[in-house]
Amino acid sequence: MTFRQLSVPEVVGVAAKAGLAAVEWGGDIHVPDPAAAAIARTLTADAGLSVAAYGSYFRAGVSDPADLEAILTTAAELGAPYVRVWAGTVGSADASAEQRLAVVDALAAASRQAAAHGVGIVVEYHPKTLTDTLDSALRLFDEVGPDVRPYWQPWDCFQVAEARTEVRALLARGLPTVHVFSWDTDGRRLPLAAGEAMWRGVLEELAAAGGPRNALLEFVAADDPATFAADAETLLTWLR
Repeated sequence: MTFRQLSVPEVVGVAAKAGLAAVEWGGDIHVPDPAAAAIARTLTADAGLSVAAYGSYFRAGVSDPADLEAILTTAAELGAPYVRVWAGTVGSADASAEQRLAVVDALAAASRQAAAHGVGIVVEYHPKTLTDTLDSALRLFDEVGPDVRPYWQPWDCFQVAEARTEVRALLARGLPTVHVFSWDTDGRRLPLAAGEAMWRGVLEELAAAGGPRNALLEFVAADDPATFAADAETLLTWLR
């Protein structure tokens, strides 16, 4: 998801060289269709990497439900265990009851449809959606049911206690993945090491929960492969 300016082979090379284990492929640039998915799947496996997920931009309750079948077919060809979707286009404070119900119904339907392809549905944790606060996100996952799982990412890498609270709560809803980056309240991208206190706390929560999970690097400063390599080394150091 990070290097839209690089080709699929280049992304695989950067990830493998950095000593990472998995890639989340995006549907907007790198893997738009099943043919591209077959190529990405082979290249990923040949490099000793796994596919963490397929990142779609399907907006539950807003996008045309008919669009989901092509997304799921592509994800299945990619060998992705999950398809990432979004919980609408309106923040929780502004969403009407009807808008919220439309998102819930669409996620439930997407989960049933995805199961037929052997794929799970995960929801991006993001502003201007129904996962823009922890309370709204927890309510959403309770309404949809356990077959739809959350992602998590920080709003601000200096909110240490808040991050641990959110991750701990979302782990109870089946959290499989966190998007790893450091930035400030203005969205300014920072070296990953700037968020060490928060990320060490988050990783402790994930380790205590047990089980395999993904910590996926994203929002690298200047989208620079050299910076990515440094951030990867930072992350791997914290995991050792």
